[in-house]
Amino acid sequence: MNLKSLIYATLIALSVSSSAKVSVDEIKLGQNLGGWTKRGGNAAEYPLSGANYRTYRPEITPTPDGGIFISLRIDHVRGWLSSDDHAILEITVGKQGRVVSAQSSIAIQGRSVTSDLIRGGTEAGQKAAGVDRAVQIGTELIADVSAKMLREKLVEAGRVSFPAALRHNYNLLYQSLRTEQDKKESETNPLDTPVEVSKDKASKVEQLEISPYGTATKPELPVQVEE
Repeated sequence: MNLKSLIYATLIALSVSSSAKVSVDEIKLGQNLGGWTKRGGNAAEYPLSGANYRTYRPEITPTPDGGIFISLRIDHVRGWLSSDDHAILEITVGKQGRVVSAQSSIAIQGRSVTSDLIRGGTEAGQKAAGVDRAVQIGTELIADVSAKMLREKLVEAGRVSFPAALRHNYNLLYQSLRTEQDKKESETNPLDTPVEVSKDKASKVEQLEISPYGTATKPELPVQVEE
């Protein structure tokens, strides 16, 4: 690719990115998963249903219509003597922040289980359903991948709960979606604005004397003056 083509492709990518109306709050997602504290700050590990799992920071790509495509890698951590199992959760979100489609795949010991592509209909069709449709997509997705895992007889502890880990990540990812409207409301929310106390008011605040437990200061008795 020559320089002119590279510049042109970069401009297109930037224009598509700037048109996106929805984003993922990675900070909140990481906090809900226990913190991006693993793999150099790129992954979070947490226990779930008696097994340990690891979620990596999402890979996000803008779509031409202003939405985003999210790819989330999830590992079933099996210990240093065993190889981990892997899963990919893919979600397409429209520019209004509504889930358009979802799909997942799980790789276990060389065998791969891939769910059907669960679609949520058009943006206009989802306006009436709201969050309920997103919940339904997650339910159908997990039901499909769980049924296929049972047919493959993948019932080992930790592996059988892998679909639950997928649903857990799906729910938290959905809660982390943000639109431009959400950002504007957050910026204008007075509850998010810290209250500042002026120096004059601060000087009038009564200072309380704190004593160790059991050593409370006794009230002073009036001094009697001999006549």
